[in-house]
Amino acid sequence: MLNSRLSILGAVAASLMMASSVAQAASHSVPKLPCETAQLIVPWKPGGGTQVLYALVEKTISEMDTPYNLKVVTVPGQGGNKGAKQAAKAAPDGCTLFAIHQSAITSFLNGRIDFHYNGFDAVANVTITPDIIGAAGDAPFNSIEEMVAYAKANPGQVTAGATFGSTSHFIWLLLQKATGAELKLVPYDGTAERMNALLSGAITLGAVNVASGLKHLEAGTIKALAIANDDRDPKLPNTPTLKERGINMSFALERGIMAPKGTPKEVIDMWAGIIKQAVDNPSLQKAMAAKGTGLRYQGPAEFTAYSKDLYDAYEAVAIEIGMYKK
Repeated sequence: MLNSRLSILGAVAASLMMASSVAQAASHSVPKLPCETAQLIVPWKPGGGTQVLYALVEKTISEMDTPYNLKVVTVPGQGGNKGAKQAAKAAPDGCTLFAIHQSAITSFLNGRIDFHYNGFDAVANVTITPDIIGAAGDAPFNSIEEMVAYAKANPGQVTAGATFGSTSHFIWLLLQKATGAELKLVPYDGTAERMNALLSGAITLGAVNVASGLKHLEAGTIKALAIANDDRDPKLPNTPTLKERGINMSFALERGIMAPKGTPKEVIDMWAGIIKQAVDNPSLQKAMAAKGTGLRYQGPAEFTAYSKDLYDAYEAVAIEIGMYKK
């Protein structure tokens, strides 16, 4: 009986020692940061799309069991470049992260800043908000095929709204390249101005998304010709993708997270894991869907390769129109 008790005690002790060893190994695998909460620099004003969406990510992470928390800090100014410069110069210690999207590329190609995605180390791509090719309610076409045919038959006659040098400019440059159609691009200061012009019929085409344009698309005041995504949107199930219609193109505002150059790989991987855990959270998925935005996680290696492909596509059309010279 005594030997049996000793055996049981020995087994319990061994189990406790093993559990302790596993716990110590896990704790040693978490990088030591000089902060308890890292700042995520959003280089636009509070209340903007990026700040609103990343506030949801921040809230989700705060409710998770993670070694560190994340706090959104807005640093607006210079069209997003003020915050980008601050983030790029920050210590690569895991305590500063940066919210990025394709405006980093357009700013670089316009000569406003001397780096883009390549000025950081990739952590993760997080959200995706696909653009929809929208047409005015009285446009003389009802599908993307009809629009392309009409534009080819009437070169330079179909007007499209764009803020020159921004992502809203590049969607039309890429669409023209993909289809051979020649559009007339009309400059507007911002999203609201472009939307008003489309609704009033001052322009024939405008890029919209589910978040900002669903009520107009459902009412028919804006026609949804196609969505520039790999899949149809469940809120607009009858709107085909460009690829379905033989146009090999996708275009979306994709918000990712970067770290200053030189951030240790183990720190990058830790934050990527935390972001992945948040993206997999059903509550965050539901909250993002309510905002008309999807979640599409890409880890460090995949996001690095993807951002290079994005840049190459933008650079090619920028060179063609004389915006950028190598």
